[in-house]
Amino acid sequence: MALKALFVQHDHVSPVGPVGERLEMHGFEIETLPIVSEENYRTPNIEFSFPDFNDYDLIIPLGSPWGVWDDACIGNWLQSELDWIAAAVEAGKPVLGICFGGQLLARALGGKVDRAPSPELGWTYIFSDDPSLVGNGPWFQFHYDRWELPPGSVEIARTPKASQAFTYKRALALQFHPELNASTLEQWLVWDGREEITEDGQDPDVMLRQTQNEDPAARLRTFDLVDQFLERVAGLR
Repeated sequence: MALKALFVQHDHVSPVGPVGERLEMHGFEIETLPIVSEENYRTPNIEFSFPDFNDYDLIIPLGSPWGVWDDACIGNWLQSELDWIAAAVEAGKPVLGICFGGQLLARALGGKVDRAPSPELGWTYIFSDDPSLVGNGPWFQFHYDRWELPPGSVEIARTPKASQAFTYKRALALQFHPELNASTLEQWLVWDGREEITEDGQDPDVMLRQTQNEDPAARLRTFDLVDQFLERVAGLR
């Protein structure tokens, strides 16, 4: 029987990308769990019920345009997801948290997430203590918040602006976006991304061309990251 991986898509522009591609190569059956639809994108505080995590072998909460700290904006489903993630991790379920998903892990496990002094947007090299697990990149960043590490976690990587990766039991939290490719960025540019990149003093069209150029190498970096996570953290290889 195939292993089952559940991608939690907090909005309608969060494809599984090369993370999902690599899991399929390893024989995983991929399921997606969309939370906020395109119709509710501007009013995301919807009611939502999460499934039994025991039905899955791996959970991957993806990114989000909203903050893990922002109970006023998305609290109707955020608190439920925090409780769900905490229970899954403490029960020994493998979790790979990406950007918002990594911040979910931090808050759910007793850490803290706040607005950062400045964002990280675009391709960035990180500083990893274990490059064989989490390589130095470059990785694509798109975040305005940062976490404080939860008790008992082990930080793996950081930049001068923010912590970038930590492990806890069979979970790995990432601040960057290994699942992103040019196709995903094109969708983000349509949904507020272009304005946000421009406000940061960058050219979104140049960022897109850079991403198109970076795609082949980034895909292979992501494959390596998924492989090492499955073997060394999740124990699924």
